[in-house]
Amino acid sequence: MAGYTSLRIGGPADVIVFPEDPVSVKNILLTAGERKIPVFVLGAGTNLLVRDGGIEGIVVCLRAFKRIKLLNETEDGVTVFVEAGGDFQRLINFAREKGYSGIENLVGIPGTVGGAIRMNTGAFNKEIKDVIISAVVLDKSGRLSKFNKKELGFSYRRSNIENGSIIFSANIFLRKNDPKDIEKRMKEYLEKKRITQPLRERSAGCVFKNPPADSAGRLIEIAGCKGMRIGDAEVSAVHANYIITKGKATAKDFIKLMDAVKDKVREKCGISLSPEIEIVGRNG
Repeated sequence: MAGYTSLRIGGPADVIVFPEDPVSVKNILLTAGERKIPVFVLGAGTNLLVRDGGIEGIVVCLRAFKRIKLLNETEDGVTVFVEAGGDFQRLINFAREKGYSGIENLVGIPGTVGGAIRMNTGAFNKEIKDVIISAVVLDKSGRLSKFNKKELGFSYRRSNIENGSIIFSANIFLRKNDPKDIEKRMKEYLEKKRITQPLRERSAGCVFKNPPADSAGRLIEIAGCKGMRIGDAEVSAVHANYIITKGKATAKDFIKLMDAVKDKVREKCGISLSPEIEIVGRNG
């Protein structure tokens, strides 16, 4: 799975499939359920750590599902239909080109639309939940359901969408704005990211969730963890809540470093950090 994650580490999947239509996805889920085979839905692999033993069962990649379509337009804004397998930055660029505002704060966040919805991705005081109207989800039994924003149960870096369920698409509401103003804001946000985040390194984004009214990066820095290294996994010197991988880094290195950082923060600050990245797979 190293070739399918931004960390470039992780063991192999038993099987990886690339369905091209909803019927195929439904059949995969039903067959896997009948045979009790685990299913893991892969987005862009940008908020993901796969253990060195790889992933048991079937990995489903939805990269073929990437349509974006204008559904409705009013004086104030537009309703846009977007499929979940598409690149999230492609959606942001589409909105910029058309003069649709509401997600430009999220520029530079890698991953798919589905991944952004599942984890309620956010930046610069904006989250994906702020523009979501509804989402269509296929559950493990093969049932397709439409959920409104309240039913999706968004909170900090999470939603109520069950593990094993697949987000197919969403409707979002964006407001009309001057494309030049949107582009200007996007450039400002990207520049802030370039200064404060190790964008050129192999990472999975922020490793830990921010505790209430505080910053995980600040706590990690206070605990003296910047630059800490185990094997070829290293706490970034640019942003302490990023762990970057170099050379022959393994998932074991990464997890050991995560645990060491958590222990130091707990010891120094009295706060227990929770992971923001998803950790899956078998130990190597």
